[in-house]
Amino acid sequence: MASRPRPSRLRRALLAMLVSASVAVPVSGAARPADVPAPAPTVRGLPHAATGPVLAGRYATTRADMEAAARAADDHGDRKRAKALRDLAAPHRTFLTFDGRGGGRTVEVVGDLARADRIAVLVPGSGTSVDSYWRLRSGAVALQRQLGGRSAVLAWLGYRTPATVSLAATTPKRAEDAVPALRTFVRELTRLKPTARTSLVCHSYGSVICARAASGLRVADIVLYGSPGTGYDNAAELHTRATVWAGRSSGDWVADVPHTELELPFVTVGFGTDPVSPEFGAKVFPAGDGGHSDYLKRGSLSLRNIARIVAGDGSCTQQTGDTSCVN
Repeated sequence: MASRPRPSRLRRALLAMLVSASVAVPVSGAARPADVPAPAPTVRGLPHAATGPVLAGRYATTRADMEAAARAADDHGDRKRAKALRDLAAPHRTFLTFDGRGGGRTVEVVGDLARADRIAVLVPGSGTSVDSYWRLRSGAVALQRQLGGRSAVLAWLGYRTPATVSLAATTPKRAEDAVPALRTFVRELTRLKPTARTSLVCHSYGSVICARAASGLRVADIVLYGSPGTGYDNAAELHTRATVWAGRSSGDWVADVPHTELELPFVTVGFGTDPVSPEFGAKVFPAGDGGHSDYLKRGSLSLRNIARIVAGDGSCTQQTGDTSCVN
């Protein structure tokens, strides 16, 4: 007869699942909506050049694809999805890629990509979808405004995020599935903008994806914020030449997530070492006192410091003034 697991192990597993699932709650309070039909995209991948005319043509194509997806959602009877898609297709919005199938995949450009010499690729966490896109968009706009001219923020919704409260949000499976798409996107972006200073800016569950995709990517920085862990013991295991940064605000309950990995029979639960701990070895930046969803809030300390990192400033703002970031 097989021996029963120790109670302490069961408690740790249960705690890891319950608390880690709460990582996603502030990102979206609603359950992920069911998928609706959508036509295949007209174009795939990034355009052949980042000139104004080429980008304008691409933005027009993705806008037309969104309008077609909105009509399909209307035909399916999903008015909420149709409205969300028409909001994305507004004339002032600019999307490099769009695929309405499988819940939706998008890459939105905030700023002037043609002229940008500083680029942030914003990778969101759990609960983000076409239907709950506003928070990702808001953060991208705030970061680009903080960066100022000759910058662009690319909001990369390139994977099917886990539901807000689910076992999937406590395990690396969705992150592993997302890695090839993020790697391909960053490599195509590097080809498109070879002289730009590019950084990965990764929130919550998105930090798990960035860590797994890091090896071999030509990026200057990898910024992990509100991270429950990465699945690695330390930053060196990411095998990247990029500077790895980590930040957590004092009001973020991710600090209460058990920083452990439990190997269960068919799944790994948890993400291991705390990225802001000395053991992980990232460069830690001050992130203020906001909540889990407040890192890119206008006027916040965390937004200012993330923008400084993306800009290559090399310094951070403390509550009382400017100083170098500390490990």
